[in-house]
Amino acid sequence: MTPMPGKKTELTAAWDSEVQLKAAYAYCARLARSHYENFTVASWLMPAEMRPHMYAIYAYARTADDYADEERDLDKLNRMEQDLNDAYEGKPRGPLFIAIADTVRRYDIPREPFLDLLKAFRTDLDFQGFETIDDLLEYARYSANPVGRLVLYLFGYRDPERQRLSDLVCSGLQLANFWQDVAVDLKKGRIYIPRADLKRFGVGTEELARGEVNDRFVALMRHEVDFARSLLLQGAELHRLVDKRLARDVLIFAGGGLAILRAIERVGYDVFRRRPTLGKLDYIRLGLHALSRRLEI
Repeated sequence: MTPMPGKKTELTAAWDSEVQLKAAYAYCARLARSHYENFTVASWLMPAEMRPHMYAIYAYARTADDYADEERDLDKLNRMEQDLNDAYEGKPRGPLFIAIADTVRRYDIPREPFLDLLKAFRTDLDFQGFETIDDLLEYARYSANPVGRLVLYLFGYRDPERQRLSDLVCSGLQLANFWQDVAVDLKKGRIYIPRADLKRFGVGTEELARGEVNDRFVALMRHEVDFARSLLLQGAELHRLVDKRLARDVLIFAGGGLAILRAIERVGYDVFRRRPTLGKLDYIRLGLHALSRRLEI
């Protein structure tokens, strides 16, 4: 029997749904690759079947970050939460949440890490800085650590110990990015260095604004770099507790954070005159070390 005009058969509907899902993941892949340098290396080390889901997670984080950091739009962040809730209820809207809905269904991922990210990005809209390093780590608990936990869920790991080590990698990497971008963040009116540390080393905010690099500032930055390195090295032990597919990614991201810290040291902690960055050779080294299950300290 020929189907009536305008009526979709179940086969056609299924085909359209598959095409839509494929397009949704392609959208997430483009967004993730365009923003995250580490994906240049990590994407070809990931198991092929995991890449779309990794991209969906990073696309979600990137979108929320852009709404907070670039657009400073609380309404969009609030709509993201509603879209997330709709996705969990089986009513996703738009390519990002079509991909998210499929990923969380396949891997039984709880809602909390996604909501935690939105909580962090909302606080960015009313940035007040941080009094102590513990306060900054509490921020990282919501802004960075959920991403690592989401990746663990993809690979079937849900236990507290692996989550703890993942948190250390994510927090350490975020701190490395903050110390890399001291000058960039100052232009946005943000100082991530804890006020207690500024006071301890005798560095004033006026000196930071002028980009002064003196003995006190160098001592401060050395302290912050050393602390971030300690988190990354502790967290990198996670690679021994996961299968080799995920171990490579753990080493990529922990190694990337360590490489950023070395770049800061190479410029004598002067993050004002030139932003310490990683080049193509650095990413190749990261990939090769990950393949051989090594971490360059």
